[in-house]
Amino acid sequence: MSASIRSELRKITTTRLWWVLLVLMAVMVAGLAAALAFAFGLGGANTSTGIDGQPVVMAPKDLAVSVYTLGVSLGYIFPMSFGAILMTGEFRHRTLATTLLAEPRRGRLIVGKVVAALPFAVLYGVVSAVAAVGAGAASLAIAHQPTLLADPDVLRSIGLSVVAMTAWMLVGVGFGTAITNQVAAIVVLLGWTQLVEPILRIALGLVDQLAPVARFLPGAAGEALAGSSIYSAAGMSTLLPAWAGLLVLVGYGAVAALIGWATTLRRDVT
Repeated sequence: MSASIRSELRKITTTRLWWVLLVLMAVMVAGLAAALAFAFGLGGANTSTGIDGQPVVMAPKDLAVSVYTLGVSLGYIFPMSFGAILMTGEFRHRTLATTLLAEPRRGRLIVGKVVAALPFAVLYGVVSAVAAVGAGAASLAIAHQPTLLADPDVLRSIGLSVVAMTAWMLVGVGFGTAITNQVAAIVVLLGWTQLVEPILRIALGLVDQLAPVARFLPGAAGEALAGSSIYSAAGMSTLLPAWAGLLVLVGYGAVAALIGWATTLRRDVT
């Protein structure tokens, strides 16, 4: 197992992809966090409207948490995509046969990739939090809003956002195991997370009987870990407890990985 993990770590560190995506994520999260802080900090009640059409006024703590954990709401596409590429790259570059020569037990192959991805997943989470807090706190201060960086609840949410970003990379690895075509996997992941799920969450929120279902969608589960999101702060949805959000999010990745192991990885490799 240790040899498999070392091999996976070498594959990651000998390419530029991991740090290119990391830099892009940091820039995007910082820019969006600053924009959100300015928009709600300076715009006040006229900035946005909730699902019932009424003006949204965020409480200072809700605003701070939404800004500081923005990576969980929007930036998670980077660790998730990177996780998917770790697995789909084996099929795209036709290196799976060579990899299986070193570790023929395919279940261990998946575990090795997950373990190798963990430190990078944590790194993505930390960088996302630093970018959001740095840019967001500065913008809140300029907008004459409290930064609340000494508030225990805010600090807890920031810490849990790192856990959520870590979980998203593991979801990506699992999904890449189920859909091995790299382009298809990325298109499906981006299409679902950036288009389908946001629309679905808003649509479900319009029906009282279906609104609780939105809490179990992947994006909502990730946001539940941080304890707040743009959707919940704007009154468009409610969130699961943090522990339940973690279980749901990891469950999505585990189910995808099991499907991939039971189908794709059990086939003969040439």
